[in-house]
Amino acid sequence: MSPLECDVLIIGGGIAGLSLASSLAPFSSVVLVEAEGTLGYHTSSRSARQLIPSYGPGPVLDLTRRTLELLSGVQSSTGLPLTVPRSFLLVGSGDDVAAKASASMRGVSHAEALGLCPQLRPESFEAAAIDEHCVGTDTDLLLEYHRRSASDDGVIILTGAQVTEARYDGSGWTVRAGYRPITAEVVVDAAGAWADGVAVLCGVAPQGLVPLRRTAAIVAAENAPRVGTPMVAAADESFYYRPDAEGVLISPSEAEPAEPGDAQPHPGDVDRLIEHLGSVTTLGITSVLRSWTGLRTQRENGLPVVGFDAGHPGFFWLAGQGGYGFQTSSGIAELAAVLLSGADPADLGADPERISAAAAALRPA
Repeated sequence: MSPLECDVLIIGGGIAGLSLASSLAPFSSVVLVEAEGTLGYHTSSRSARQLIPSYGPGPVLDLTRRTLELLSGVQSSTGLPLTVPRSFLLVGSGDDVAAKASASMRGVSHAEALGLCPQLRPESFEAAAIDEHCVGTDTDLLLEYHRRSASDDGVIILTGAQVTEARYDGSGWTVRAGYRPITAEVVVDAAGAWADGVAVLCGVAPQGLVPLRRTAAIVAAENAPRVGTPMVAAADESFYYRPDAEGVLISPSEAEPAEPGDAQPHPGDVDRLIEHLGSVTTLGITSVLRSWTGLRTQRENGLPVVGFDAGHPGFFWLAGQGGYGFQTSSGIAELAAVLLSGADPADLGADPERISAAAAALRPA
């Protein structure tokens, strides 16, 4: 079989790979391969669906703000309801809230917090702060938007195509993905929890990326919060919950190292969370409708890794987004598209200073 030929091969069909494919397609020929039979199967399909501009280190906050700008533009031009307003309320001890609240959050009184989220037990927290610039996002719709946009611009997308071989001859790559041979000038590693493994397969030194478990569940509750009310998170990172069209989304907010794989909840994790929520809220959870676990992969400094590998000019990193995948996706895709294409940032409507600062902050080790 003759190989598929492209300028850029993207390995990984989650939000990182798909958003880059749709951003890069006007500038380069692109093939995207995904090992699973469906796109966005792992972490991208297991998101809390909340974009929080006050969540994360400085470079992440900048990328989140840019992502929200870009998504607003897409909504205006297409009419797609990609985001809806949904505030984020942080609660806990005075010290914990002060330590976790960002400059973009404002403190709220105990009474105001209870007015916004009456399911909280008054004795369960001392202080609260709110971010009113957050939005909920329809992750399925956003993934489909990027898939359709990429396909319309000529990107070839292959599912069930795990990369098993990769060779670089000094000028380009020959890769086998599933049964297809592919040749490319550049390989982009957007493989999420598998990103370091893909790098090793390609003969590139890993970045020390660690997958971390994060469990969530949709539950039925007697006293469920109304849709449109804030997402509530404990400043000590012991839980969060938010309204959902099906009931209430809850999570123990754990960050437990794990091996790459199809993560599943540990026995008892959701039951213990429900017991804890019973002590700090009046949700009155009656049943678990479904539960899942995703892997949030990050490197030691907590920042994504984006850019050409220092020791391998044909290998480009797009990994380590941790819990910031959706909320930074469009900003990171814009950055990566500029770096890969060599295009003037202005051609993408990007700010050259922002691009330069982000590239420096996120470059591979």
